[in-house]
Amino acid sequence: MPTPERRVRRLRVGPSDGGSRLDAFLASSLGVSRQVAQRRLRLGLVRLEAGKALRASLLLREGDTVEVEEEPAPTPAEAGPEPRVVYDDGEIMVVDKPPGLAVHPAPGLSASTLTDWLQAQPGPWSRAGGEERPGIVHRLDRGTSGLLALARTDAAHLDLAQQLRLRTMGREYWALAEGTVAEGRGRIEAPVGRQRARPGRMSVTAGGRDAATEFWVLERLPAHVALRLRLLSGRTHQIRVHLAYIHHPVVGDPLYGGHPQTAPRPALHAAMLHLRHPGSGREMTFVSPLPEDLRSLRLSLGGSGELVWPWLPPGGV
Repeated sequence: MPTPERRVRRLRVGPSDGGSRLDAFLASSLGVSRQVAQRRLRLGLVRLEAGKALRASLLLREGDTVEVEEEPAPTPAEAGPEPRVVYDDGEIMVVDKPPGLAVHPAPGLSASTLTDWLQAQPGPWSRAGGEERPGIVHRLDRGTSGLLALARTDAAHLDLAQQLRLRTMGREYWALAEGTVAEGRGRIEAPVGRQRARPGRMSVTAGGRDAATEFWVLERLPAHVALRLRLLSGRTHQIRVHLAYIHHPVVGDPLYGGHPQTAPRPALHAAMLHLRHPGSGREMTFVSPLPEDLRSLRLSLGGSGELVWPWLPPGGV
């Protein structure tokens, strides 16, 4: 039954709308984007007569009645950490994301996100990735810190997305992994896919998408190892899954076998980002210094002396 406090609109499917997709009909009738219409479907706010399945691609028939409940008022997001702007020229922006800041809103997440922060900043922002993801070209996990490239224009977004697909955008990470890695460098090639039983978790699986990660040993600690890692593909949780696959999970990553008592978040930092500017074609490299929490973690696990840091000085472009 509809929630009494919320208004319900009843939309009649006329002759010209017969055969239309449900999400397209909602977008047109309500004057919203298709992404907003699909969100209402996901939230269970749309009903049809005769017990029809609620899927975005459902084809409507003339005479159908669609009931649409208004969305609940959003709960004010809790203030959270904010990113540091590293570079901004009106076409692209590069930010240094702190740990604990999620890129997108998610069920059960009450804290503000990078998307919330972007929507509060002066525009423009690209909408090529969808109305609900302004400027977002790629992402980092909530617990991972480091560099992200954002697009202010659709043209910049499409160009950066192509650089990701062609693997010409360079992304390198610093990580602390459990155990000792015998070789000084290596390459992990193993397909990564989503687990059916646990949709929020990825794994190496024969049915997954091809994925490759290169790594170099930077420093050997008593029971851990500091690694430099280069992404050669961009699968969800790729580094975390690949390191768990070779039995060296990221410190503080219980989802993939790391001991949660060692660190409050995965010891993973996006340290270097290299791209070609979409407008000028200029090759640009950005470097983020290791956050203080990971510096302290390294020392607590037996690290000593100067931090081994293979990238350009912080702020180098």
